[in-house]
Amino acid sequence: MAIAKSAAVPPTGGNSTPAKLDYGLDAPNTVKSMFSRGGWTIVFGLAMYIMNHAEYPGPSWSILSVLGAIGVTFLAVGGFMVWSSRIGKPKMRDRILNAVALQGDEKVLDVGCGRGLLAIGAAKRLKSGKVTGVDIWSAADLSDNSMDAAKSNAKLEGVADKVRIENADARKLPYPDANFDVVLSSLAIHNIDDGQERDQAVREMLRVLRPGGRLAIYDIFHPGSYARVLRDAGAQDVSTSGLSFLWCVPSRLVTARK
Repeated sequence: MAIAKSAAVPPTGGNSTPAKLDYGLDAPNTVKSMFSRGGWTIVFGLAMYIMNHAEYPGPSWSILSVLGAIGVTFLAVGGFMVWSSRIGKPKMRDRILNAVALQGDEKVLDVGCGRGLLAIGAAKRLKSGKVTGVDIWSAADLSDNSMDAAKSNAKLEGVADKVRIENADARKLPYPDANFDVVLSSLAIHNIDDGQERDQAVREMLRVLRPGGRLAIYDIFHPGSYARVLRDAGAQDVSTSGLSFLWCVPSRLVTARK
């Protein structure tokens, strides 16, 4: 999830290269907050119980039960978010790639590639085709997010020769019209705060897609709006999947053909 929230944020490539394959943890600050709140809430509840249970056993137990339940809920949400990043998102990647049915010779663009999960997954399905992944690498959206991390993952996965990683803003892609056979995006466009700018990013994705090319966007909160923009722009076979709930928020896959 790695598109900047405003055009004023400058692109950065980052300097760190992971020693092993790692596609990162989405919304790392939120995950950390969930575990922290859960732990401190349970600790506070236990402290209240220990200090008061001898004199007020009933109320002390009630307080511990309520605070314990709240704390466990925070921990469960944090754990589910970790599962979503480490297990759920790779499974969704396969679903996205299955939806566009790569033949092996396509020229593919991944918008908001982050550390390269979707771009590298596409490259593994290509024979003579190539993948370009673009992003501006916001560390708030994905842990240790950088161009170097994406390149390192591609190398570790054995597809560095099929993947090119570049700085580019989704709202103004630096590619000519009809330049790609397939355009993909996963958990990126929602990071653009302004609705009109999100719409512009979707139109840009369609612009650089060749006639007959396939497009797939998986995202939270706004997929219905993406589908509307695509239809208004003349895309064909626009389809929106049923709801899924990775990261405890509603998400959908939008597919279309130009």
